[in-house]
Amino acid sequence: MKKISLLILVFWISLPVSLFANEGMWFLMHIERLNHRDMQKMGLQLTPEEIYSINNQSLKDAIVQFNGGCTASIISENGLLLTNHHCGYDAIAELSSAEQNHLKNGFWAKSLNEELKPEQLYVRFFVRMDDVSERILSKVNASMTEIEREAIINQEIAKIEQENSENGKYKVSVRSFFQGNEYYYFVYEDYTDVRLVGTPPKSLGKYGGDTDNWEWPRHTADFSLFRVYGDANGQPAEYSTNNVPLKAKHHLPVNIDGVEENDFAMILGYPGRTNRWMPAEGIEQNVNYAYPAWVEGSKLSMDVMKKYMDQDESINLMYASKYAVIANYWKNRQGMIDALTAHKTAETKRKTESKFNKWANKSANKDTYGNVVSNINNYYSLTNDKAKHDNYLRVILRSSTFSNLPYKIGQIFETYISSNEAKRKELSPKIKAYIEALYKDHCLPLEKEILAEQLKLYASKSNYQLPEVIANVKAEDNLDTFVNACFQLSMFTTKEGALAFLDYPNAELLANDPLYILSEALLTKYREQPEHLVQPLNDYQASFRLLVDGLRKSGLSKISYPDANSTLRLTYGKVRALPKDSRNDASINNYTTLEGMVNKYKPNDEEFDLPAKMLEMFEKKNYGRYANSQGQLPINFLTDNDITGGNSGSPVLNGKGELIGLAFDGNIEAMAGDVIFDKDLQRTINVDVRYLLWLIETYSNASNIIDELTIIATDNQS
Repeated sequence: MKKISLLILVFWISLPVSLFANEGMWFLMHIERLNHRDMQKMGLQLTPEEIYSINNQSLKDAIVQFNGGCTASIISENGLLLTNHHCGYDAIAELSSAEQNHLKNGFWAKSLNEELKPEQLYVRFFVRMDDVSERILSKVNASMTEIEREAIINQEIAKIEQENSENGKYKVSVRSFFQGNEYYYFVYEDYTDVRLVGTPPKSLGKYGGDTDNWEWPRHTADFSLFRVYGDANGQPAEYSTNNVPLKAKHHLPVNIDGVEENDFAMILGYPGRTNRWMPAEGIEQNVNYAYPAWVEGSKLSMDVMKKYMDQDESINLMYASKYAVIANYWKNRQGMIDALTAHKTAETKRKTESKFNKWANKSANKDTYGNVVSNINNYYSLTNDKAKHDNYLRVILRSSTFSNLPYKIGQIFETYISSNEAKRKELSPKIKAYIEALYKDHCLPLEKEILAEQLKLYASKSNYQLPEVIANVKAEDNLDTFVNACFQLSMFTTKEGALAFLDYPNAELLANDPLYILSEALLTKYREQPEHLVQPLNDYQASFRLLVDGLRKSGLSKISYPDANSTLRLTYGKVRALPKDSRNDASINNYTTLEGMVNKYKPNDEEFDLPAKMLEMFEKKNYGRYANSQGQLPINFLTDNDITGGNSGSPVLNGKGELIGLAFDGNIEAMAGDVIFDKDLQRTINVDVRYLLWLIETYSNASNIIDELTIIATDNQS
């Protein structure tokens, strides 16, 4: 009996971590070697070839990167695209006006002719990838500085990208993984004619607002629909009325059988950034210096924006997307502070680094790894105050249009001034169009106030050398006066002033423009590389790479996947409940219902108001084939997949590769997930596909969209 128990224990310990923790964001090309067996045990019924194939259609052909920051999936043979409401938010706001407010009221195209084209929106299809680590790393050696190393690597990257672009047909990106220990190239094809097909009203698509953001239980219709168009041959093309819907290589069938606890769930998408390899002192720097500055600055920007947005619907539409992004990061960063502190993540990392240091200083390893931990810790101790300063400054540049707009235009004016008459005639139309676009949507009183308030916060809280132009007027009253004077005297205050410069270009006028001086000073400071940090930064970069290399070789780290960096990944897990929560009326705390949504209803509340039609339909309970076995309409559900920002809009698939949900958020209890995966707390919050389809078909009467889909249903709905 003891022998059998021992064998079981050894077997248990030797099993891959991902089998139990569902941890990892995996390359599709490695699924067969690293993950397929585990996935089969959990419920996968597809072959690796059906997930990722270069020569045949596969799941990867239905997954796209949406506008560079989210994920979307093809759900019909005619290029119909599903993503989150918050991913389409900017495009929906752009296509809205006070008279036709699609963001507020929703929008459903009843035909192709009614679909709306935003100015700039693209999707990126993944074609293939390959490992070029050996080729690139053979060009460098340990005697090089990091700058020398980077230059050599970039030369080789340029060659690889050129070799695989097929004369510009494809976009090729070579990316670093495991902190520069491996390199892979990715081939993509971009489509720029993408049109809005449908969106629920904001009251449903963003139900719960900032209060419910990152929270569970959740009741949000966070989805929107777009369509990809190409030319008559299915190739990428600029917008034209002659373009036709893209004939998809593969589209996802939609399964409305519902989900149950422990059902297999996998997610494909483009996770943006994780830092699972981050050293202990880097975590401490974020928790104590960087993130608190980001949180404070973001809240200030939100308060100023909100004041003006509440006064005027046109201003609300102008700033709705920017406000949502800032609010999202504000809550995320505070959640990160709380979670990393509660989990004692830095302490856990220190223990691992202490073990690594002992391994590193063994005679066989010392020459290569002996100084790694001390170099890393030294760099963070030298940059704590700078990290705080940089994050106050980062928030200014993210939230204040006029902190960077004058510099953007001014740099173009520099080129314009130095050009001859013929060149100026060539440049002028392009510059005018650029200026028109930059000045399209902003509220000048809001912009003046947000810049003044942010500069006051920055000047008072940054324990670091300020730009001279701000240090000279640091007093609070002086900064208010200073900002007002800058706006009064600058050509960049108005579109007309900027355009007039093209007729009378003058180098001295530009050089002395107060907003240009301020903008240039802020951006120069943000990009500054202080001389005293040059060598410590070099040592840090080399040491971080060696830390990751050594942790992998020594077996001290169980992480066998690279950090996320906006490349296509697969994560797999299960439908998995959180402990029972009195706020959720569902029988098991892995899904929510329309009844729970109505229970949150607050008339005329910005976040929890509901359309009268929704309340009427709840009373009738006309859920049809989208009801679960208990007669409820499911809204959102939980899985324990490993995702992060960028996975927004990712499809949630069952073991057959059928769409069962749409990922849109994580839970605040596991906000440390970008740094350390918590197998007990980490959850992905998803829109149930049944709620999504009910809203399209029954609530919105957009049956033309339903007719496009491949819907799979059996009698055993849950």
